[in-house]
Amino acid sequence: MLSEAARGVSHVEFRGVSKTYDGRSYSVRDLDLAVRKNEFLTFLGPSGSGKTTSLMMLAGFETPTSGDILIADKPVTHAAPHKRNIGVVFQNYALFPHMNVAENLAFPLTVRKYPRSDIKNKVDRALDMVRLGAFAERRPAQLSGGQQQRVALARALIFDPVLVLMDEPLGALDKYLREKLQYEIKRIHAELGVTIIYVTHDQSEALTMSDRIAVFDEGRIQQLASPADLYERPASAFVASFIGENNLIEGTVLEAAAGLSAHRSACGATLRARHAGEFPAGRPSILSVRPEKVSLMPQPGACDNVLDVKLEQYMYHGDHLRAVFRLAGGGTMMCKVPDARPLGQARPGDVLRVGWKSDDCFAFPATRAS
Repeated sequence: MLSEAARGVSHVEFRGVSKTYDGRSYSVRDLDLAVRKNEFLTFLGPSGSGKTTSLMMLAGFETPTSGDILIADKPVTHAAPHKRNIGVVFQNYALFPHMNVAENLAFPLTVRKYPRSDIKNKVDRALDMVRLGAFAERRPAQLSGGQQQRVALARALIFDPVLVLMDEPLGALDKYLREKLQYEIKRIHAELGVTIIYVTHDQSEALTMSDRIAVFDEGRIQQLASPADLYERPASAFVASFIGENNLIEGTVLEAAAGLSAHRSACGATLRARHAGEFPAGRPSILSVRPEKVSLMPQPGACDNVLDVKLEQYMYHGDHLRAVFRLAGGGTMMCKVPDARPLGQARPGDVLRVGWKSDDCFAFPATRAS
């Protein structure tokens, strides 16, 4: 359950919320979550993990099977969507094709019976906010995908909602437009200070935009933390593998003490890593190390984990080189290096040495999700 301290600063609360459609399997199970006022929180997870269902219950488009949802300390579990004062942005824009941009923006104000003078002022302000002042008379079909999404964002914000929900809003855009609108959304969030809950399956997008990220899997939050904490201190092999690129090495615990453990890897080497909680000897384990933490041809003594590996291939990525290696016991691992110099004249099939520090390696109990 949520602590009293968390409830005292929260803007949105899920209290023991579950959702099932058939009474047997659960899309969301026992969700307890406190969203801070004015924060940018992202729900991140694979398809079917429960992130979108949680957002739809908060928006009022789905009803929880059990539990309660509160906004600003007021229960909204059974309130109609239009009574929750929430702005929603979808992937497909949901603009009215027969209305021009200004009319699309005015619509939520008209249905709320705002005075005509207020509507004009708010539309002008919203157009300026998303930098579309010159496009007021255009129809959606006359706009690019990025421009349409900016109109959809402005429409969600125009009536000064207490909360804005975004469901994969950039999923239909190309990489350049996605990155451009990521910064636009963050700029608007910083200017307005509104609470935003954002759903995506794109790890890079979540890391770039969020104050905190809730990683979902099988209807539960697996970890809730800042982007840096998720990346640098994952709580499980699932989180480590889902957030960014990662090398996972199977092993068995040899010994563990004071947060540091030794593991016998499948290739026969003894590897050391950090861990949390109880980690008894003999337990199957998964070791996690990021590709950028792996050194190619390290100096003697520079790394306390060292493996001889066979080069499979390397790929040029402009600002770095990615090298993929075959491990002696099966499986592969990758490292990222700034340039090709550590490779020398190596070719696929050559045996090279890689290494990394135990402080950069995490050990987790082996589970199905790993």
